[in-house]
Formats: sequence, C-alpha cells, structure tokens
Amino acid sequence: MRAWVVDQPGPVSGGGTSPLRLIERASPEPAAGQLLIKVLACGVCRTDLHLAEGDLPPRRRQVTPGHEVVGDVVTAGEGVTGFAAGDRVGVAWLAGTDGTCRYCLRGSENLCPASVYTGWDIDGGYAGYLVASAGYVHRLPAGLSDEQAAPLLCAGIIGYRALVRAALPAAGALGIWGFGGSAHLTAQLAVAQGAAVHVFTRSAAAQRLARELGAASVQGSLDPAPEPLDSAILFAPAGDLVPVALRALAPGGTLAVAGIYLSQIPALDYERDLFGEREVRSVTANTRQDATEFLSLAHRLGVRATVQRYPFDRADQALADLADGKITGAAVLMM
Repeated sequence: MRAWVVDQPGPVSGGGTSPLRLIERASPEPAAGQLLIKVLACGVCRTDLHLAEGDLPPRRRQVTPGHEVVGDVVTAGEGVTGFAAGDRVGVAWLAGTDGTCRYCLRGSENLCPASVYTGWDIDGGYAGYLVASAGYVHRLPAGLSDEQAAPLLCAGIIGYRALVRAALPAAGALGIWGFGGSAHLTAQLAVAQGAAVHVFTRSAAAQRLARELGAASVQGSLDPAPEPLDSAILFAPAGDLVPVALRALAPGGTLAVAGIYLSQIPALDYERDLFGEREVRSVTANTRQDATEFLSLAHRLGVRATVQRYPFDRADQALADLADGKITGAAVLMM
C-alpha cells in the first residue's frame, strides 16, 4: 500500500525538502483486539503539522501521520466483537490506554501515562489502510459524508473538550482566538447552545467564515473584546495571546488552551491578568466519552465542517497550505 511518512522533521514550506515522503509498505495485519480499516478520508490536523515540523517530536521513525480517519472495516483480529466487514468507522487521536492507572480508573484516561496516539505512536490515516484497537474505534452518525465526518474526529472532539474546560455558563459570552478546523466547529456548538461567540483572528477568510457561522462579533487577534467574556478558548498555538485572552475575561472567567503545542507564554501580571479568580486551564487529548458525547451532540445540532478537499497524493501540499494559513475551515485527504 502507499503511505506518507515523516521522513525528516522540518519546515513544510519555504522551498526546502518536504519532511513527508510517500512510500510503498506492506499493508498491516490486525492483531488480537484490532480492526483492519480501509481508509476513505483523513482530516489534516495542525497536530500533524507540528509532528512533521518537529515541534512535536515523532515517537518512532517513519511514522505515518493522520488521526481524523474515516474508513471501512475490512477484517477483525481475534477476540473482536461488535464490528463487521463494511462497517464505516472513525479512528481518532487517542489510540490506547492501560485501563488500570489512577487516571483511567477515575475517568481521566486522557491523562494516562501509558496512553498511545494515532499518527504519533502508531501509524495513522495518511495511508491506504491502518489498524486500530477496536475499543478505541468510533461509530459514526448516519448521514455524514466521509469528508464531513473526518474533521469531527479530532478538531471537533478536542474543541468540545476545550469548550467543557472553558466552563461557559448558559447564554454566556465566549471568546475564541484562532479560527481554524477546531474553532469553526466549536463555535457552531456554542452558538447552537445560545452563547454569544466573539472571534479574534487575523485571517480575512476566517473572519468571513466566522460571520457566516453566526459569530456575535469578529475582530483582529489583538483587538479589545466588545464585552467582558465569561469564557475563552485559545486555539492559535501562540503563547503571546494568553495574556490578551486573560485580560478580556470578566472576573471568574476561564481560559482554556486547546492546542497540544504552544509557543512560550510571556510573563503574566498577577493583578492585571489573573486576579479576580480568572483561571487558565490546559486541554490534554480527550477521552472516548468526549468523543461519544461530541459526535452525538454535533449530529443533533447539525454541526458541519467547512472542508477543503485534497487528493491523497497531495498530503504534503495540504500541510504546506495549513502552515501558510491557506486553509479556511478544515483540510481533508480523500482516498
């Protein structure tokens, strides 16, 4: 089968050699407890970009990225029940946990020290086929196309967890910094639930999309908020926006930082940035319960991704376009 691999981490744009390489490798075989899945579509996530460029160091040589995978079950390994050949399923970022540590036992499997991840520890969906542990494979809502379902499997799930972590009160005011694949899905959830969503982004195309999706206001990343914010989510991987977002919060407000990678945060001024019981919370991966809740909620509320399609052979171009800010909404590789 054909598969993209991270050959040598480095910049994906700028005219140099791409860190991604398209190779031929044997199709995987499912071990006990695993499913073999034929890939139909795979979302292109900013985490893939961080992996390719080395901000997130690859955990093994020539790993295949991709963790927003929609595919058809081909066959099951020993001991797997509940899936049949031809079932359409989703494979997301969280690929496995030990199930026995204190975090798993208290329902916080996203913090499991033995957790493994699709497209980082094990090969992901930038390939013809992949294997995944059946217990971490998701049923997909009916009625969603492959290209619509793919971005929900990370951008959507992690955005949902960030929204929960941001502790947005009913009919509250939410600020969103950055407006890419995850943010544009999260904004739809918040708007559908009655929030006033204020978007802060420098991209003119993203600003247009935010207005189309019902944002109460849209402005530049450093502009003042039109009203005190109850909650905020930082999707942009820019640490210098943390104090900007904190200063926009009303007393008692919460900022959730959604990305797996963030540049250095400048020094915070306690009185100006944090006093008044303002909080900063990180977001670390997701649980399977997050995925179940989000996929059900997104289906019920009609959340839809704005998608830019790329053929499988152009995965390197999709990542370069993401790095250059040329993607509005989410990019999806189509097999």
